[in-house]
Amino acid sequence: MGLMDNIKQLGDLKKMRDQAMEIQKKLVDIKITVEHQGVTVVMTADQKVVSISGEPDLEKVTHAVNEGLKQSQKVAAQEMQGMMGGMGMPGM
Repeated sequence: MGLMDNIKQLGDLKKMRDQAMEIQKKLVDIKITVEHQGVTVVMTADQKVVSISGEPDLEKVTHAVNEGLKQSQKVAAQEMQGMMGGMGMPGM
């Protein structure tokens, strides 16, 4: 591997980092709302809870938050797939 290959790899890494940062910024703006037995949880796709409303039953709140986390992980994975689709990364 020559110097030019190393420079190209650094450029590719920077491009991937920039794309990941763009996705992270995008995830902040995506809101996920989950309702479970009278509890509503709103969170961002980067897994930050925005609000919890409804009956103050800890079990219901826990279920709604966990469902919101699961949905936010799916959204993040879909966003990352879009980025990785054009990168041609082996093993991914």
